[in-house]
Amino acid sequence: MSNPEPLFQYHGELAALATAVCWTFTSLSFEAAGKRIGSMCVNLIRLVFALIFLTVLCWILRGRPAPTDATLEMWGWLALSAVFGFCICDLCLFRALVLIGPRVAMLIMSLVPPFTALTGWLIMGEVLKWNHWLGMALTVSGVGWVVLERKRTGEGKKGGLSLDLWGIALVFIAAIGQAVGLVLSKKGTLNYDPFQATQIRVITGVVGFMIIFTCINWWPKFFKAIRHKSGMAFTTLGAFWGPFLGVSLSLVAVKYTESGIAATIMSITPVLLIPIVIFFYKKKVSLRAIIGAVVAVLGVALLFLPKA
Repeated sequence: MSNPEPLFQYHGELAALATAVCWTFTSLSFEAAGKRIGSMCVNLIRLVFALIFLTVLCWILRGRPAPTDATLEMWGWLALSAVFGFCICDLCLFRALVLIGPRVAMLIMSLVPPFTALTGWLIMGEVLKWNHWLGMALTVSGVGWVVLERKRTGEGKKGGLSLDLWGIALVFIAAIGQAVGLVLSKKGTLNYDPFQATQIRVITGVVGFMIIFTCINWWPKFFKAIRHKSGMAFTTLGAFWGPFLGVSLSLVAVKYTESGIAATIMSITPVLLIPIVIFFYKKKVSLRAIIGAVVAVLGVALLFLPKA
């Protein structure tokens, strides 16, 4: 008997694809916000707004403004995932962007899918099939090819090899942090609502960044940032697409498909930015970038091959 709902078995993969779309809008919003109020302030403010959005949504959908029905085990795994995914990953990545520039940083971050697959195997016992590994390899290669297209001009600071090595080390820590955070979030979301699970992660992220802001005496800059109207507007928009909708959909994705597959599909954001760059920013895109995008899409297509 044929399956009457052929796409139903792919709702994890489709959620991952929707996440990549959300993160495309997020990257544009946070880039604009970061230029106005700084990336550190954006990090905390976005989580505060996301927490407000999640509280209202969970109150409407579940009648619970707070995740009071989550077990201590769920809180533990999800909080730990937020420490890795929000705090460690973002802090290391944003610092690395300054040290070595976005081209090299994003190229190394394209290794998140295989890192996630390995972490999923170690923690969750997930095993991928041949088409998954081939699809992952094609997608990572295509995304890497697109990222390499970015010019080196103006990237990173001058400071010699030691600075580059420190920046590269930070990106690797960020990539591992994102991979571990994603798998741990799956472990905490298996029997729980993804939006309420995201709320736990965001609460942990807010607390984590508040501690960091206190340690580095960043509060004066924070209070100055929240008075910047356009910066706050872009941060609010990014918070909706990112830590609210995007992160919630990513938990739906890892709940219903293997972590490595979800991470691979979610990594195609640089590819999805290409049509926006062409049609809205009126910039030319090279044949090389287009070929990279096609390879990445073919890789994602392999992840949608019929399941046994």
